[in-house]
Amino acid sequence: MTTQNPGLFIAFEGGDGAGKSTQAAELAATLESRGLTVLRTREPGGTPIGEKLRSLVLDHGHGHIDAHTEALIFAASRAAHASQVIRPALERGEIVLTDRYIDSSVAYQGAGRDLGTEAVRNVNEWATSGLQPDLTVLLDVDPEVGRRRRTAGDAAEDRLESEADEFHARIRTAFLELAAARPEQYLVLPAHLPVDELAVRILSRVESLLSLPRGVGA
Repeated sequence: MTTQNPGLFIAFEGGDGAGKSTQAAELAATLESRGLTVLRTREPGGTPIGEKLRSLVLDHGHGHIDAHTEALIFAASRAAHASQVIRPALERGEIVLTDRYIDSSVAYQGAGRDLGTEAVRNVNEWATSGLQPDLTVLLDVDPEVGRRRRTAGDAAEDRLESEADEFHARIRTAFLELAAARPEQYLVLPAHLPVDELAVRILSRVESLLSLPRGVGA
């Protein structure tokens, strides 16, 4: 394959500890081995201002952040990300893989913080000028399993990760409801499956979107 494919936008979503970063890296490596240009990025972050906002909203020690302020910080970071990073890459015909996108705000702030999923979605659709993923890979993880994964060894939890399991349970439910409402745009997989099996299933779905012949470059 060459790099002349139309741009493709794929978001990886799921609770903390679901393995999103691992699967994004697996997919990127495989696609790049086939001659495709892949941009891996993350939210909050992805731009200089986004990374500063990431620190403000996720690091401990910045004092109390109310739910509305939190939601708007995420939206501001996403606005810069969509405008400065994602859209230009798609226009260049690249494959963009982002670790989190709008669904995370809908789940975490809309459901987790009880701000309302529609209200949060509307703010973020405005912030991104309506830019939507071509595919959302949702790795469904039980909150208790996610906590065990992210605290393995001496790993410290960030401000949102350290919320109670009840908070993360609401987030999990919200993600699944989002996927159920638009099943054609989602690939929902149990996060407890082996890494290799998840990677194969994700690649198969992406191949169908790109019309990549199986086995090329393998």
